[in-house]
Amino acid sequence: MTTLPGRTTATTAPAATAATTATPATAGGDDGPGTGPRPVVLLLPGQGAQYEGMAVGLYDAEPVFTAAMDEVFELMGPEGRRVRADWLSDRPAVPLDDVTRAQALLFAVDHALARLVLSWGVRPAAVLGHSVGEVVGAVLTGVLDLPDAVRLQMDRISRISAAPPGGMLAVAARREELAPYLSEQVVVGVVNGARQCVLAGPEAELAPVEAGLRADGFLCRRTRAVQGFHSPSLAAAAAQSLPTVAALRLSPPSPTLFSGYTAGPLSPEQATDPAFWAGQPAAPVLFGPALGRLLDTGRYVLVEAGPGQGLTALARRRPAVSSGRSAAVPTLPARRGAPADDRRTVLAAAAFLRAEGHGSVPAEPAPA
Repeated sequence: MTTLPGRTTATTAPAATAATTATPATAGGDDGPGTGPRPVVLLLPGQGAQYEGMAVGLYDAEPVFTAAMDEVFELMGPEGRRVRADWLSDRPAVPLDDVTRAQALLFAVDHALARLVLSWGVRPAAVLGHSVGEVVGAVLTGVLDLPDAVRLQMDRISRISAAPPGGMLAVAARREELAPYLSEQVVVGVVNGARQCVLAGPEAELAPVEAGLRADGFLCRRTRAVQGFHSPSLAAAAAQSLPTVAALRLSPPSPTLFSGYTAGPLSPEQATDPAFWAGQPAAPVLFGPALGRLLDTGRYVLVEAGPGQGLTALARRRPAVSSGRSAAVPTLPARRGAPADDRRTVLAAAAFLRAEGHGSVPAEPAPA
């Protein structure tokens, strides 16, 4: 079962509940000091968060994580065996940043880490994903069952891989400052914060924009993407996936699924609209506004269930977190290290949640 405890799977017809449309505040995230643990929100990273060897140190060492990874690889069919082999190899046949590896492994690792956190008895009040992380969020909140989510993801990957080469450029600037540099093809694809935007588009159009921004004194950094995610260059690929998504069963989310595409909690109507899910590769990600709206609703422990610590860093810049009202903790290191670093970071997250008073979080991970 891959949905949160207490939730029916997406293959059944769930009854409407108050949790479907309520904000996380109704689950205990109020503005006062509170008497119990702060509710948990899972943050699920997406494109650009991947790094070689991410979470490999948990494979075989954490049975729940291992089983969840293997379940996804099996659902991917023959391609899953190749994805697994490249993930575990120091010399992969296909580089990690290729869409067939990055998108497949981000989905698998996010899902497996979330399953590990849930196995500790943690009951999240909400889920917020970034890019592909939102598809994992759909599984965790019962919008999609796991086989359908993998089907959606693999179809999406096959179509994106046929799109023209492109890229993504992180720029330390406000959205309005970037307006003079934009075009029909180069757009603001991601808004992570007030001065944290990512441009996206075809490589031929993005490269001169990058040169112009650097010449004008803007701080820029290429992200790990070889397609122009969240830009019009993927509109055709997104449209082609609509028949596949329309054939899947979509259910209202429970608990709350905050969306990086709507910058707020998904309504039942949005969550069950195939066009919403099909269009995501070409739609802008508004993670910063979504995170801000979430933090406005209460006090939380934000747990980043996925590779890197990018979403943790974004959250810690928010006054709601830097003040101590809410907290943000990662479950994996910021970058590749020794395998033991993966388990050390997971242990630190477990210790934080245990001290906060959540579930039956173990003092040590279960032995292999």
